[in-house]
Amino acid sequence: MRRLTLAVVAIATFPLAVAQTVAAQAVAARADEAAIDKALAAAPARARDATMVIRWNDDFTYETLKEGTSRLVCYDRSDEPRRAPFDVQCTSVGNLERVAQNRRFRATSADRDEENALIEAAERDGSRVVPEYGSVWLSMRGQDREGASVHTTIAMPGATTESTGFPEDRSQGGAYIMDAGTTTAHLMIPGR
Repeated sequence: MRRLTLAVVAIATFPLAVAQTVAAQAVAARADEAAIDKALAAAPARARDATMVIRWNDDFTYETLKEGTSRLVCYDRSDEPRRAPFDVQCTSVGNLERVAQNRRFRATSADRDEENALIEAAERDGSRVVPEYGSVWLSMRGQDREGASVHTTIAMPGATTESTGFPEDRSQGGAYIMDAGTTTAHLMIPGR
């Protein structure tokens, strides 16, 4: 009789367990869809279908939420210290190792000055991960999605006025190189 009762209870609760599992999977899928939509906000509209989306883990690795067919990858970074409530970024998949290093520097520093000191030390000792030359960095940040603005830069590690013809300050009113001569050198695109 006891075995029969256990069997009846097991059979009766099995559909409930399946329903709970299905419901949990549906909630997770909706959360992933929301994360994908948020991350893609920084991507050009015509590139979104081909863009990869990732979620960063606490150990500076990532999981893929959406496969892509282009080299553009987007992610949310509003979980990092000292970031805006809405802060997403897109860049080349070739820059993910540098993004992981940037996240590590930010996570292990108490403030922007300490973070900059870590970056400068890595630059000096040669451990700074070099970004892909010519790759775009699209950063969208603000208090919320509706009020966020997009800032665009182009990675040009090592670039100087002499090597590119672009000025190294904003005084001429157009694009210019920031952090010239370093691995962080990038072309600033006016417009934010």
